[in-house]
Amino acid sequence: MPVQYETWVDGLNRGDVSAADAAFAPNCVVHLTGVPQPISGIEAWKDAVRGFLTAFPDIHFTVDDQIDSGDRVAMRWHARATHTGPLGPLPPTGRSIAIDGLVFDRIENGMIVERWEQLDQTVMLQQLGVQ
Repeated sequence: MPVQYETWVDGLNRGDVSAADAAFAPNCVVHLTGVPQPISGIEAWKDAVRGFLTAFPDIHFTVDDQIDSGDRVAMRWHARATHTGPLGPLPPTGRSIAIDGLVFDRIENGMIVERWEQLDQTVMLQQLGVQ
């Protein structure tokens, strides 16, 4: 069974983190740029994503490219959103962002077991007026 990327991206665009259950293994590990320790387990991953969706509830992700090779998937995406909720200690700014990211996944039994994700946090913070 292939990974349910479309279900996951559609879920993100609706603000529904439960869509992760269709794409990520329960014991997944996510390495995310700017986060010093890997995020371990689907519930911790959904919590992290939920925090981002709280800050940017109108976010819309688009997958630009996806390449599958054996048990690996590489993806390039972009997103647009408005900062209307808290982002960690940063209060809402009302500013819009446009960000790009790269994902590299390792797949087992049709589920993401390990993810490396990079997004340009510096550009995002500049757009929010922080840097």
